[in-house]
Amino acid sequence: MKTISILNLKGGVAKTFTAANMAYELYRRGYKVLLIDNDKQGNLSKAYSRYDAENVAPVTKLLAGDWESADELIQHTEYEGIDIVTANMSLFGATWNLTKEDSENQIERYKALVTAKVLGFGYAKFDYIETERAYDYCIIDNPPDIGLNVVNALAITDEVIVPVKVDEDALEGLDIVTEQIEDAKAFNPALKLAGVLITSYQNTDGEAAGVEWLEKKTDFNILGIIRYSKKVAENTFMRKPIYEYSPCCGAAQGYKKFVTAYTGKAR
Repeated sequence: MKTISILNLKGGVAKTFTAANMAYELYRRGYKVLLIDNDKQGNLSKAYSRYDAENVAPVTKLLAGDWESADELIQHTEYEGIDIVTANMSLFGATWNLTKEDSENQIERYKALVTAKVLGFGYAKFDYIETERAYDYCIIDNPPDIGLNVVNALAITDEVIVPVKVDEDALEGLDIVTEQIEDAKAFNPALKLAGVLITSYQNTDGEAAGVEWLEKKTDFNILGIIRYSKKVAENTFMRKPIYEYSPCCGAAQGYKKFVTAYTGKAR
């Protein structure tokens, strides 16, 4: 299982939208995907219609170490091949409580899920199998901060993808993200930055200049460009992957092209 963290310390850059639609595009190519909603707002959980505001969220239990079986943390979605560990506001309390603990495994809470065994999920219906063998990809949707929940996510991450909108503030923040990734290598030496994914791109002179700056003046690998589409805002209320809602729009085609390039597998 390859674990990908979607991360940017700036909000409003389509992190959750990227996690949701990357997962769907991987699913369309036959890959099995585990999503972890690591943001207390629970927007990824909402995107897959699994949000529960009332009960303690599975990711909260995961961070607190208050669980016995992976089966109680992982939920199916309507897509057989995409499962999710959901979040809600209870994650805030668990993150805060963990900062007060004097524990040696503060940054190893999510590692326990990777080696835990799951039953069924359409992949091993009659046997228990390790989570890391049950799925091809794990995608973690992170909040725009570096709390212990994000540190735990980076501890199990193979690659970080940074969604970014082309404006001065967002581009300047890339250096901070890079520093955080370098710091995280102290406990996960294999961690690496895959690159940036440009989102909500409009072909203006200013944004074209920003892309050129990224290409020529920085070491960031541009993984793809997702064009702005008004269909994205419309789709917020539909709770569907953008390719299902409007397959021909620029955003849908952008994520399709991005995942094809990332995996080397077209669909």
